[in-house]
Amino acid sequence: MTPFFDDILPHPDGDDLELVHERAYIVRAYRRGLDHLVLRGAVRDQKPAGLYLPDDPDPMTMHHMVVDLRIAVPSLTIEEVDVKLHTHPHDECPGIELAYQKLVGLSIARGFINKVRELFGGPRGCTHTTALLQAMAPVAIQSMWSFRAAAAESEGGTPFGTEESREISIMANLNTCHVWAEDGELIPKLRAGGEMERPVWIRKRMEELGLDESAVTFPARRG
Repeated sequence: MTPFFDDILPHPDGDDLELVHERAYIVRAYRRGLDHLVLRGAVRDQKPAGLYLPDDPDPMTMHHMVVDLRIAVPSLTIEEVDVKLHTHPHDECPGIELAYQKLVGLSIARGFINKVRELFGGPRGCTHTTALLQAMAPVAIQSMWSFRAAAAESEGGTPFGTEESREISIMANLNTCHVWAEDGELIPKLRAGGEMERPVWIRKRMEELGLDESAVTFPARRG
């Protein structure tokens, strides 16, 4: 229904398949100065054209929720929340928007997803908005690498320029996956002063652009 999404999720092969539903999440993170992160997310559910109304030429949107969060750095404490239910099935749905002000004062770091379930699970919230928040939290953590890189660049350094900044970067990723396991190979290497390797996606793109790895500093601001 949205051709852009086909690049991310191509349709499977099979002439006997009929698309009946599409859900999309979009989450974007913005740096505001050196002490705030702005996180904006949306969830949208659509039905294919003609599925409900035979003569309708366009997809029909069922749900469209947008959440804006202003987050303090480095504490990752949520300072401002704005929730809008733009498209919803019931007239009463937008009445839950203000409930999400309970997010103010919470950290979006570890434990956030469980807290969201506790506060807004089931009849305490909007199912789709709550699911969106759970999708947004990891983006906040992922974006901090670029956030710290930008901050370090403004001071003429890198995120791994000091032992303190190196440990902050390590702790932000510690035990988040098997590569960053505390008993794995990467953590001891970094704590011993080893260099962070370029991610595979950067190396591939540099190869596509014909760039010499030795000529490009990593981490870069937009790494």
